[in-house]
Amino acid sequence: MKKEHLDIEILGDAHIATGIDTPLRPDAFKKSDDEKIIAIQHHFKAIMQELGLDLNDDSLSGTPYRFAKMYVKELFYGLNPNNRPKISTFKNKYGYNKLLVEKDISIDSSCEHHFLPIVGKAHIGYIPRDKVVGLSKINRLVDYYAHRPQVQERLCLQILKDLQMALNTDDVIVVINAKHLCVSSRGIKDKSSSTTTMEYGGCFNDIEQRNAFLKQIDS
Repeated sequence: MKKEHLDIEILGDAHIATGIDTPLRPDAFKKSDDEKIIAIQHHFKAIMQELGLDLNDDSLSGTPYRFAKMYVKELFYGLNPNNRPKISTFKNKYGYNKLLVEKDISIDSSCEHHFLPIVGKAHIGYIPRDKVVGLSKINRLVDYYAHRPQVQERLCLQILKDLQMALNTDDVIVVINAKHLCVSSRGIKDKSSSTTTMEYGGCFNDIEQRNAFLKQIDS
């Protein structure tokens, strides 16, 4: 194996995130979705041909288009900030100021190193101050950030920071437990392991508050 290829393999397995923001070029959204689909369709057709597949076969002939549409419209719709869900918040009229937890939110993401699935659950808690958020909006926010090439640590932070901003409080905690197919289907091929990440702020810096949250998601 060439040294540059070995370096790429090592970097990919190191699970490195370069920052909280997803790396995007300045012209990332200059093209329309339809233009991106056409371009990706062309390139993926070439990949399939390099693999030796016969695209004249009825089963394969439409695959480049389906692949391109899936990438732009489904798997990676979260790259476009125009697709960010509106996070409706409401005045905390009840004065509720105890722990609020939403757990077992589905994670359906993709590893940015191999573009293989990351599948798992997110658990989120916060202490309301002046605002509360509609529960379904939390699920939508998780889904939005998950649907982009990701590193689990970054995903955890992106969800945390967005909710802190929406709720105008640092008292938010996010835990993600997920399986990575880049671990289970290639490399070490470990089918049983999973990865857990946790980010928090505000009152959750206190171990008793964190433990109260962890007890709730374990119940």
